[in-house]
Amino acid sequence: MDKQQHMLTKQNLKSLKKDKRFYNRNILTGSIVAIFIASTPFLFYLYENVPEEKVWNTFLFTYESKFYEDASIGVWILMMKLIPLSLLIVWFFTCKHWWYHAILVPIAMFIFQTFSALNEENQFMDELHIIYLLPVMAIIIPSIYLIRAKMFNRINDADKSMTELEQEFMMKPKGVWGKVKQYF
Repeated sequence: MDKQQHMLTKQNLKSLKKDKRFYNRNILTGSIVAIFIASTPFLFYLYENVPEEKVWNTFLFTYESKFYEDASIGVWILMMKLIPLSLLIVWFFTCKHWWYHAILVPIAMFIFQTFSALNEENQFMDELHIIYLLPVMAIIIPSIYLIRAKMFNRINDADKSMTELEQEFMMKPKGVWGKVKQYF
């Protein structure tokens, strides 16, 4: 009997250590995400440190603003696209609702706008880019509707709450890489 209790105690200690590691990892990951979100205004205003010249030389790279004729304006426009894009990506990977795939549409829009901002020969940025988003929307919107239809069919058939159905339809890959692999 003592040997069996000793083994159970060892197993409990191992599970407590695993739980503690999991908890510590979640705290660390959450802290990093929270610090990133809280620092986005500071990241956005980094463009103010860019000189108001056509060519900006740093020890890492040289940026020559062709269309904008001012490096600080080019970086400002780029920050206006990259900061919301990064916040949407964080939201996508941390969202726990069944409709989180809908966030892919604005992510695709900001990715396209970022590439348009980088393409300095493009004089008419943000015009008629909805055409390029139609394939993304054509896949995501019907998928979300089908998931919603399945949920409401199950609500009518069973006595489950909305949160129980969200839990049932939620895909839970392990880690960020698992979530990325789920789409490809």
